[in-house]
Amino acid sequence: MKLHYSSLLLGLLLPITSIQAEISLTPPNAKAGECYAKVIIPAKYKTVEEKVLVQEASNKIKIIPAKYAWVEEKVEVTPASEKLVTVPAKYKKVSEIIEVKPALRSWHVSLRKHAAPVSNELLAAAKLKGVDIENTTPGTCYKEYYTPESYKTVTEEVVIQKESTKSNIIPAKYEMVEKTIQVRPASKKTVTVPATYGYVEDRVLVEKEKTVWKKGKNPATKLDGATGEIMCLIKVPAKYKIIKKRVVKTPATTKVIEIPAETKTIKVKKLISPAKTETITVPAVKSTIEKKVLEHGPSFSWIRVGDSVERGLNYTGHEICLVETSSVKKKVTKTILDTPATINKIAINPTYKIIKVKKLVEEAKEIKTPIEAIYKEIQKKEKISEAHQSWERILCQTNMNKDVILQIQNALKAKEYNPGKIDGVLGRDTRVALDKYQRDNSLATGGITYETLNALGINQ
Repeated sequence: MKLHYSSLLLGLLLPITSIQAEISLTPPNAKAGECYAKVIIPAKYKTVEEKVLVQEASNKIKIIPAKYAWVEEKVEVTPASEKLVTVPAKYKKVSEIIEVKPALRSWHVSLRKHAAPVSNELLAAAKLKGVDIENTTPGTCYKEYYTPESYKTVTEEVVIQKESTKSNIIPAKYEMVEKTIQVRPASKKTVTVPATYGYVEDRVLVEKEKTVWKKGKNPATKLDGATGEIMCLIKVPAKYKIIKKRVVKTPATTKVIEIPAETKTIKVKKLISPAKTETITVPAVKSTIEKKVLEHGPSFSWIRVGDSVERGLNYTGHEICLVETSSVKKKVTKTILDTPATINKIAINPTYKIIKVKKLVEEAKEIKTPIEAIYKEIQKKEKISEAHQSWERILCQTNMNKDVILQIQNALKAKEYNPGKIDGVLGRDTRVALDKYQRDNSLATGGITYETLNALGINQ
């Protein structure tokens, strides 16, 4: 059980910085039977008072309300209007003979009952040949007749080959002449004059000056069995590096070179007379032929049945007859409008009422009163010493037991720092809670110091 406590206490018994085994130092004014450890003493602060502005200077605004007076006023309660009165319509009953089914006229292929109707195309053909479709008396029939077509022989002059034109081309005439042409136009060429460089040395800061803690060695004789260490705050000077830099002596420039134009003399063709054409007319070729032509085509005519038919007319088999079906009538009694409904307008005069109303006598106004600024004395912390390392008396294996650890765990829990399971074992959760309590209360960290035990209310 004792060995178990030793391993768990290691993290809190040692200072935060790692300790080299070969360094052996003793704390000053050490007493027999007591344990010490080098711990971090947090920075110290003092409370100072400061006057701060709580409320800026301002103005107090007082509103004096507006003043009103009651007066009598005649107001219109209901405006002038009109009342609309409906006079209903009057009706009367009359008797009337109406046609239930109108008389129907239609064209059929005969006057026989149930004869087939005539097509619209056939009626249109009969009307085109003079039949008065609209004014024909019912019971009248017409038949269609035709006269065959006839031909005659005629002599005709026809063109075998039409008159045309023929074109002859007279080529253009040329001569060789000399001509100077520009092979390459005049131009400008831009030439770059390169920059020249040199080298200079420059001192560059690589690392700023700083201070670091380094472990020291005891200048006196090493003591057997002693614990502790020497920490020295060393100033490390800044580090510089000499570098060689390439710099421009003369910058790069450009210059423009004029390049003249190039010409060349060549022989070319020159037009003396352009190409042209002449047109020759080729006469037409004709011939006389005999051919049969239609003298007249077949002709159609409609003749009313009962009229005489001329010789040579042939019946086509088409016949149209106008058939009439009488109308059907019926006597009915119906209600009709005698006098329509009307609307009469009745004028309604407006009504008035005497009422009391508020009228503004004096408008609202504001009065401003200055209010001085308010200051308050507050307390704030100022740092009076930096954090540093120091030897402090701590609990160690000789005076650490389960009862002490239970007291620490209960005290941490009472101050709302979670120590984990309350079991008298200095585990990870207890160490984390203890370290947080020390930091929150500006206590030395790195071990279970007597300062920490006193703050927790534990007497040892």
